[in-house]
Amino acid sequence: MNTVSPVTALKGVGDKTAALFHRVGVDTVGELLSYYPRTYDVYEKPVTFATLEPDRVQTVKGFVHRVPENKKAGRLTVTTAVLEEFGTYLHLIWYNMPFLRNSIQPGKTYFFRGKVQRKKGRLVMEHPEIYSPEDYEKLLNSLQPVYGLTAGLSNKTVTKAVRQSLADLLPEADYLPGKIRTEQRLVEYSHALRAIHFPATQEELLPARRRLVFDEFFLFILMLRRMKEQTESLKNTCPVRRGTWPSRLLASLPYALTGAQQRVWEEILSDMEGATVMNRLVQGDVGSGKTVIAVLALLAAAENGYQGALMAPTEVLARQHAASAGELLEKCGLRLSMVLLTGSMTAREKREAYEKIESGEAAIVIGTHALIQEKVHFYNLGLVVTDEQHRFGVRQREILSEKGRAPHVLVMSATPIPRTLAIILYGDLDISVIDEMPADRLPVKNCVVDENWRPNAYRFLEKETAAGHQAYIICPMVEENPELEIENVVDYAEKLKKALNPSVTIEYLHGKMKPAQKNDIMERFASGDIKILVSTTVVEVGVNVPNTTVMMVENAERFGLAQLHQLRGRVGRGKSQSYCIFMSSTDNPNTRKRLEILNKSNDGFYIASEDLKLRGPGDLFGVRQSGLLEFRIGDVFTDADLLKAASDEAARIECEDPALDLEEHQALKKRLAQYREEGIRRMSL
Repeated sequence: MNTVSPVTALKGVGDKTAALFHRVGVDTVGELLSYYPRTYDVYEKPVTFATLEPDRVQTVKGFVHRVPENKKAGRLTVTTAVLEEFGTYLHLIWYNMPFLRNSIQPGKTYFFRGKVQRKKGRLVMEHPEIYSPEDYEKLLNSLQPVYGLTAGLSNKTVTKAVRQSLADLLPEADYLPGKIRTEQRLVEYSHALRAIHFPATQEELLPARRRLVFDEFFLFILMLRRMKEQTESLKNTCPVRRGTWPSRLLASLPYALTGAQQRVWEEILSDMEGATVMNRLVQGDVGSGKTVIAVLALLAAAENGYQGALMAPTEVLARQHAASAGELLEKCGLRLSMVLLTGSMTAREKREAYEKIESGEAAIVIGTHALIQEKVHFYNLGLVVTDEQHRFGVRQREILSEKGRAPHVLVMSATPIPRTLAIILYGDLDISVIDEMPADRLPVKNCVVDENWRPNAYRFLEKETAAGHQAYIICPMVEENPELEIENVVDYAEKLKKALNPSVTIEYLHGKMKPAQKNDIMERFASGDIKILVSTTVVEVGVNVPNTTVMMVENAERFGLAQLHQLRGRVGRGKSQSYCIFMSSTDNPNTRKRLEILNKSNDGFYIASEDLKLRGPGDLFGVRQSGLLEFRIGDVFTDADLLKAASDEAARIECEDPALDLEEHQALKKRLAQYREEGIRRMSL
C-alpha cells in the first residue's frame, strides 16, 4: 500500500465508508494521512468538584448512589444522575441515551469526563463520557486525536483507518532534502505523520506539527514560484487600450473614487496595456470599493473586444455581482450582453448561457465555479477576475485562465493579511492595496455584551426596523444540537418572532437550503420585504444590502476574528449609522479580550495583527482564520515565521535547481507532482 492507494484498500473501508471519506476530501491513503486531527482529547487527572472550571473539558471521579433517572422532554429522553462530593453537587445529563440507566450501576465508582457549565446556580456536565477506573487509568495523560467529521462518519472510524494506514504503508525516503531538514530543525516526515495523529506527549506533538506546517507552506510556495515563471514572461496577447467606457462609468457614479481606488485602477490599466500579461491581486478591507474596480476592468476589456469573466465563491455572491454590475452599466447607458452562470440553473438555462459565451455574444460572464466546467468555451477571453481568492484553490484560477489565450488575471481579496505575508502567499501576483475607505462611510459602532443584554438588543432591533432599516442575526448552527448550548437559526427565528412585534418580518437562511430557496430569501431581503434575517455565516462574503444597519452575532466566541470582521462588513454600506453587537455566552477572560479587539477597531489589518499578538505563534488549539487559502494544518498568522522560512528555502531550491533534476531532488519532484494532483481533486469536491 502506498499514498496513492484508494481508501478502499484499507480493511473495513467499503464503498459506503469511502463515500463518507470523499465528503471530507479524502479519497486516497495519502489524503487520509494528511487529514490531520483538528484537536486532541487530553486525558488529565480527575479534579475535585469544588475546583471545576466552566467551559473546560475535565474529568471527575464519582461514586454513584442511585440508579440514573429517565425523563421525557418532548421528543427527547433525558437521563440524569447526581453526584456529591463534600457538600458540592454535580448534575450529569445525557440526551436520548436511556440505556445508560442499566449501564451505570449504583454502588460503583466511575470517571466522568465532559464540559462543565453553571446553569441556574447548579454545576452541570452534559453528555459526559463514562469510564471505569481501570479504563481511565490506561488513557491517563494521553492525547487522543479528534477529527473533523461528517454525518455518518465517526471519529472511531477515522482513527482506525489512520492507524491501519500508518501500519501498512510502505516505507519511503523523506522527500525533503537533508540540508533543509538540518538547517530548519525538522523531524523525519514518517515520524511527523505518526506523531501528529497519535502523539505520546505534547512534547512529541509540537515538532511533528512544525515539520508538517513547513512542508505544507514549502510545497505551496514552490508550486506558486513555478506558476510565476510560466506567467511572468507571457506576452500580452490581449492588449487593452484606454477607451471611453470606464470613463463613462466613473462619470455616472454619485461619488468620486478614493485616492487608493484611483491608484489601483491606474496600476491595472498599466498592466493590461503593458508588454506582459497582468497577474495582480487587489487587497482591500470589506467595504473599501473593490467591486467597482473589477467592473471598470471588465468594461475596459469589453471595449477592446475581449470577454471578461468574474468568478465568485458562492451563488448568492455571484448573483449580487451580476445585479451590481447590471445597475452600474445601466447608469452609464452601456448596453452590454452579460451572462450569469451558476450550478443551480436549469439545463436549458445553462445551454443558452454556454451558447452566448462560446459565440462571443456575452461580453461579461459572471458565475461560480461553474465557469471552469468543461462545457464552458469562451470566444475570446481576455480578463479573468476571481473574488475572495482565498475561497478558491490556485488551480481553480489557473483552469479558468486556461480557457483563454493567456488572459489578464485580477484577483480580489478582503482577507486582511500583512503585506509581508501577502507577498509570499500570492507569490505569483503583483499586489495592490486599497487602504482607504470611502469618505461617506460612517464607521460601524460596536459592542461586546453577554446574554443578559439580549432584551436590550431586541428592543434595539425593534427600534431600527421601525425606522425602516433591516438587520442580520448570525447563529453558529443550523438546527438544535442537545449536546451544545449554542444558538441555531431554525429555533432562534421562531423565538425571535415571539419576542418582537408581529409586524417585523423574520426569516432564516442557511447553507443546507436549496439554491433557489436561498436566492428567493436573499432577493426578498434585498428588496426590504424581510426585515430581520437570521442566518449562518452563509452571508459572510459579499452580500450587499445597504439598508441593513444592525449585525448581531450570537455565540461570537465561536468564530475567528477575521470571520467576525467579514460578517461586520455586511453592515455600514448605506448612509445611516450601523451597529454590530457581539453576543458572547462565555465569561472566559481570554475570549473576552479577543472580542474586545473588534470592539476597539474596524480596521481588518489591525485586527489581524492584534489577534496574532494575543494568540502567539504556535497556538495549537487557537481559533484559526476562517477559510484562509487552502492549508490543512498551517496558519499564516500563528506560523508566520515558518512561512517565511519555507519561502526562503523554496527560493534557494529554485535558484540552485529550478527543474528539480538533481538526484537529491527526485523525491521532492515526485511529491510536488502529487501535491498538484491532490489540489485538483480537492477542487472538484
